[in-house]
Amino acid sequence: MSLWAIVPVKSIIRGKSRLAGVLSDEERAALNRDLLTRTLLCLKSVPRIDQMLVISYDPEVLARARDVGATTVQEGKKTNINNALRRATVAAKAYNASKIIIIPADLPFIKKEDLEIFLDQAGTPPEIIISSDRHSNGTNALYINPIGILEYNFGPWSFQKHVEQAEQKKMHVKIKNMDSLTFDLDLPEDLEIFMNTSKINT
Repeated sequence: MSLWAIVPVKSIIRGKSRLAGVLSDEERAALNRDLLTRTLLCLKSVPRIDQMLVISYDPEVLARARDVGATTVQEGKKTNINNALRRATVAAKAYNASKIIIIPADLPFIKKEDLEIFLDQAGTPPEIIISSDRHSNGTNALYINPIGILEYNFGPWSFQKHVEQAEQKKMHVKIKNMDSLTFDLDLPEDLEIFMNTSKINT
């Protein structure tokens, strides 16, 4: 019963484009590298996660992922996140993954302890465990057992769409929101909160 973590990642250089007004291209690239490394090292530290799979079209992302032991899948530049995740799911299934957790690479406060608490909610399949973003709009963590049973609806209002689909399919649904999972770094105001919090904790 192998659990794989799937991490979809945009370009290091082009990612976080909505921060272009407050960060230079070099600063955004450095931030994206830091977030990617932070996410993968956190996932790697969780014993019940058997393997990580990173899907991206960016060769630098894939190289960095392989450096920490992740399996990688090359994606085309013009794909969207749902198509990328479908392809990653097929790949994970080919490696005999039986369940997955999808984690984006822009959760700056992600912690091993909270991921373990999140996964502790697992019970009887078919099931999902889901965390929204702090606006109860997007999906910031999604555990699916068994693999492939849920169609991906990432984008606007994905949290509600995933929950409704799972309920329609008679799956067990558990919502587990924690600050470290609901906070994603996307907009200038998010960056300000992140930087202020980092100063307090240093």
